[in-house]
Amino acid sequence: MLSVVMEEFGGPEVLRVRQVEDPVPGPGQVLVEVAYASVTFVETQVRSGNGPFGRPSLPRVPGNGVGGRVLAVGPGADPALTGTVVVTTTGGVGGYAELALARADETVPVPPGLALEDAVALLADGRTALLLFKQAEIKPGERVLVEAAAGGVGSLLVQLAAGAGARVIGAARGANKAELITSLGAAFVDYSESDWLEQVGDSAGGGDLDVVFDGVGGVIGTDAAGALGSGGRISVYGMASGSDAELDMEKLGERSIRVLGLFSAPSPAETHALIGEALQLAADGKLRPIVGQTFPLSEAAAAHAAIENRSTVGKTLLVPDGRDGGAR
Repeated sequence: MLSVVMEEFGGPEVLRVRQVEDPVPGPGQVLVEVAYASVTFVETQVRSGNGPFGRPSLPRVPGNGVGGRVLAVGPGADPALTGTVVVTTTGGVGGYAELALARADETVPVPPGLALEDAVALLADGRTALLLFKQAEIKPGERVLVEAAAGGVGSLLVQLAAGAGARVIGAARGANKAELITSLGAAFVDYSESDWLEQVGDSAGGGDLDVVFDGVGGVIGTDAAGALGSGGRISVYGMASGSDAELDMEKLGERSIRVLGLFSAPSPAETHALIGEALQLAADGKLRPIVGQTFPLSEAAAAHAAIENRSTVGKTLLVPDGRDGGAR
């Protein structure tokens, strides 16, 4: 089969296409014929050697989320899974390939009426956005700032917050993302502009923010935290800037501001339930994943470069060569 192999850390060019032997499902595993593989910003950090959890062993096939048809099951896995269309995590490796192994109990069937590419777009981002949204307990009329609002998680948070009746401001870098963000129900602010926080205040009607979803960190996240009013919440879930926001916990505590986020992983059962909920919301037309671009599997390096260059919107997916003519 065709796969993308990383044999060293570095720029996107270290992602090299290789022909390797087809994997065979072991006990409790399934073999998935990959139709779409998810590409995440964290995977670009891991590839560069600056991932949030240290450097993994090499060589490795990147990719932690795929969707496709189950071709075979290993010993102990339910034979009825064969032939079903699922989305699933892969345990952190093996997704950038034509075939991938996954634990049978981590597969989630794709609901009728939901496109497979949309289901894959929701696999990681949907569960993350739902978890953060539930933690924030947004009330109607609250002022909510979503950073990186044109990204996979951010675009979903905008929709969830707007659906809860909040006044949503979506911040992103570059005016080319304004149309998407406003179409999702938020006011747009470009945080590459020096007065972006003043624009946030204007969009919030002159009041303090109640909730900040910080997926950027660095100066952006630090400044956004300062715009919160007493009793506000900041949800920390990413550091696209390359560093965490600097949060003065004592000062935040003095203003009764709660810090939320991805500080502990949900249980496997909770994760499975969140994915299923996100897929069903999309199938019911209540959540719209944004698949901004797809790349052939053999152009995984170009997909990583596009994400790092901040030229992408929504979710980035890889597809097996021959299925899609190129990036869109």
